[in-house]
Amino acid sequence: MRRVVCPGSFDPITNGHLDIIIRSARLYDEVTVAVLINLEKSSLFTVDERIDILQTVTKEFPNVKVRKFHGLLVDFCKQNDIPAIVKGIRVVSDFDYELQMAQLNYRLSGVETLFMPTNPEYSFLSSSRVKEIARYGGDVSGLVPDLVHKLLIERLRG
Repeated sequence: MRRVVCPGSFDPITNGHLDIIIRSARLYDEVTVAVLINLEKSSLFTVDERIDILQTVTKEFPNVKVRKFHGLLVDFCKQNDIPAIVKGIRVVSDFDYELQMAQLNYRLSGVETLFMPTNPEYSFLSSSRVKEIARYGGDVSGLVPDLVHKLLIERLRG
């Protein structure tokens, strides 16, 4: 069975994240979306809320499962018998950072990292930008799944 992990904080999930997850689901037998628990970071949505959202927006892909993790991603991969990580790359600066992480992860554990170029439609997109735009009343529909759009408006303007 070909298995990969798509890691991230997904606070919130964007259409760019979803694009990478769906494309991975078409290529691999099993895709685990690993939601990072970062206690040092203040999040808009709780980890459990993010998991619920991700499960809802990926429900049509039976080979996608959503789990939470903390600590080293390579430890999560080893514990779950996942040999590879899929990372979306938007711009060159993403590649510079992710290449260093990939090399370090491989050195630590032998886990491979596969880079997937983002759809150009989403190359400018990030969760932090989406939150900022939504916080100031900007329209983020089309940048996030409809469910996320609804929840963002409720949470930020509620």
